[in-house]
Amino acid sequence: MKSENTPFRGGPLDGRVLPVLVGPTGHPPKWYEVPVPSPDGSPPTVYAYERVPAGYTKRLGLQRGWVYEYAPGGRTRRALNWPWSKPESRD
Repeated sequence: MKSENTPFRGGPLDGRVLPVLVGPTGHPPKWYEVPVPSPDGSPPTVYAYERVPAGYTKRLGLQRGWVYEYAPGGRTRRALNWPWSKPESRD
């Protein structure tokens, strides 16, 4: 499997560059979760990082790669929006 060295911003992994496996499209996953075990035996703390563009070139506006940014609120869940579904009523 291929991996890509990806920098992390914020949170406990701030400033580190870790190899992250890339998928069939050549992109790393949208979310990267790091479980950290707690010393007292309670469930581990999970730190979530979201993939964002690293920046864009000046001349052509091409994307320079990916960076993982710390998401203190955790991973956001999105509802699926199917084309045949009726819109929700807002009362």
